[in-house]
Amino acid sequence: MINMRDNPTMHVLQASKFLFLALILIQLLSTQLFAQRSKSPWQTLTGDAPLVIARGGFSGLLPDSSLDAYSFVSQTSVPGAVLWCDVQLTKDAIGLCFPDVKMMNASNIQDVYPKRKTSYLLNGVPTQDWFTIDFNFKDLTKVILKQGILSRSAAFDGNSYGISTVKDISTQLKPEGFWLNVQHDAFYAQHNLSMSSFLLSISKTVIIDYLSSPEVNFFRNIGRRFGRNGPKFVFRFLEKDDVEVSTNQTYGSLAGNLTFLKTFASGVLVPKSYIWPIESQYLLPRTSFVQDAHKAGLEVYASGFGNDFDLAYNYSFDPLAEYLSFMDNGDFSVDGLLSDFPLTASSAVDCFSHLGSNASSQVDFLVISKNGASGDYPGCTDLAYTKAIKDGADVIDCSLQMSSDGIPFCLSSINLGESTNVVQSPFRNRSTTVPEIGSLPGIYSFSLAWSEIQTLRPAIENPYSREFTMFRNPRERSSGKFVSLSDFLNLAKNSSSLTGVLISVENATYLREKQGLDAVKAVLDTLTEAGYSNKTTTTRVMIQSTNSSVLIDFKKQSRYETVYKVEETIRDILDTAIEDIKKFADAVVISKKSVFPTSESFTTGQTKLVERLQKFQLPVYVEVFRNEFVSQPWDFFADATVEINSHVTGAGINGTITEFPLTAARYKRNSCLTRKDVPPYMIPVQPAGLLTIVSPASLPPAEAPSPVFTDADVTEPPLPPVSARAPTTTPGPQSTGEKSPNGQTRVALSLLLSAFATVFASLLLL
Repeated sequence: MINMRDNPTMHVLQASKFLFLALILIQLLSTQLFAQRSKSPWQTLTGDAPLVIARGGFSGLLPDSSLDAYSFVSQTSVPGAVLWCDVQLTKDAIGLCFPDVKMMNASNIQDVYPKRKTSYLLNGVPTQDWFTIDFNFKDLTKVILKQGILSRSAAFDGNSYGISTVKDISTQLKPEGFWLNVQHDAFYAQHNLSMSSFLLSISKTVIIDYLSSPEVNFFRNIGRRFGRNGPKFVFRFLEKDDVEVSTNQTYGSLAGNLTFLKTFASGVLVPKSYIWPIESQYLLPRTSFVQDAHKAGLEVYASGFGNDFDLAYNYSFDPLAEYLSFMDNGDFSVDGLLSDFPLTASSAVDCFSHLGSNASSQVDFLVISKNGASGDYPGCTDLAYTKAIKDGADVIDCSLQMSSDGIPFCLSSINLGESTNVVQSPFRNRSTTVPEIGSLPGIYSFSLAWSEIQTLRPAIENPYSREFTMFRNPRERSSGKFVSLSDFLNLAKNSSSLTGVLISVENATYLREKQGLDAVKAVLDTLTEAGYSNKTTTTRVMIQSTNSSVLIDFKKQSRYETVYKVEETIRDILDTAIEDIKKFADAVVISKKSVFPTSESFTTGQTKLVERLQKFQLPVYVEVFRNEFVSQPWDFFADATVEINSHVTGAGINGTITEFPLTAARYKRNSCLTRKDVPPYMIPVQPAGLLTIVSPASLPPAEAPSPVFTDADVTEPPLPPVSARAPTTTPGPQSTGEKSPNGQTRVALSLLLSAFATVFASLLLL
């Protein structure tokens, strides 16, 4: 037998052989991993679907790190969803799941211990608050959790959710995946508390699947102390200009040294902006960060997802669109998503990824636009209609208005001040009060000729700008051109994807009696001229109105479908009223609140309106669907898709009337609806379900029930004949000879210009 110690050459040969075999093994493993990934639709590092990580549980709804927030994840998310726990240490070294070392924002500690506020240097910054390190765990048993983000409901704060320990969450919930995040290891060390000792001790009884920290030294110290079966180490990046305390480098510079991070971590957790930067709330071109990290062998987890956070305007207020852009963009997929709303992340991963533009519809209902894609562009413009068609609308709509010279055109309101810049124009002196339309003065479409209206600029409508300072697509707030009814019909006729058009006719009585304008005749004549009456097009025509007299008039003169819109919020409708509607209407439009009544943004139940109308063979279309989370009751989890699903699959409506057609059209194609076992994130919400877990003191007050719709609400006198319109001299711009700063002739302001119009003008100038 040859002793290798006595034969150095043999030792070198054996070592070389070992290294060679090791290299082959590594290469085989890499090849196997690549093969696995190449067969998968996912462009993650391993080819597996992205991980759904619930930050503090379902913290978008319930107080962060509460037991209910954690337990709610398993009821609403994909199997294998990971529970995220921000680990904090108490004075007696007990590990808590609590969102921050500072306690005031997410608990009532200032009420329980008003005199125990202290100040410490936190990451070099003097900080005053109530800190976990100043309290024993016994002290904190008197403290309850509360919602720490003001845009979310505080109605669950009264449930007295206590602070849980890491062990509590693990033993009581037995999560499929458990992620511990250590944010301030150096801070705890300065106060003689060892996070490493706690983690090593707790790991004997608690399975830790992932361990993250923004501190390099933390991993250097603890890495070798965990065995091979320890958790995955994930280095957490803070903002690019923040300084990492161990290396004294900015996180931005560390992002350029991924091979260094690979020496102690298997993955990185980064804010969304590292992957997809944003400027002025618009997306910039995406970076190569994910691809670079994957090349270095690092998994990439993205943080900062919340349905009610500020989204880039590119996503049209749709959180599902944002999730998909990070994992189904054709170039890369992140390996995990850290979200406050794991339900939305779950549906993005499991139901809406890799659908493709040609995916077939899985559910039958009409996607009807509301003034085109008016959530993205000024309503009723060529851009809004073009985008609605591109986004998958089945039916595009025209809210019909009449100009003074009798030209029918599309605009969301008869009052030009609500959707144009008319109050800034030379026509602002044409303000008038029309009691039949509204109590405030306005500048109406019938006061301007079509040629004059075409000189105006459109204005995007911002329904939540005043109360919530939420604005839509400011770069395009005045983009697009106004569209005549003739142009609208030709646009629809030339589209191969549309099934129909809807023309909404209002104020017909006033226009006939006081302005000598016949909206019904104008619509019918334009339809004939565009080839819709002689069946040269298969495009479906629907005429909508809140007035039965208008629809009766259309029925007498044409065979177009008629749609009756119930303006009021109602809770029920008499059979006799439905029978009356059936005489002149082929379908009915009702509001969302007539389906799911609400009080203080909670659904309080579900009416039987849809079922009752459908029993009489009347399809039911519901309006108006919007993507902004403030437009939805809390029950829908700040997710427009959940709201649509609850109306379509839950209430069984026949169509959605929406300002964001893309969201509804995408819902029709989702792959979860036809499964035998529908996953929990695609099950309609239980009406009034959240009220069962709201604390009694926070329950919304009982409200008077909405009225029942009766025969008297339907019956109207017939439309009056068209009156002869007296010749009038339309007041035009009055020149003073002075030039305004923009070169236009300055116009004297009419005394009739309302305060409302002045305010609106100032908003347009923002």
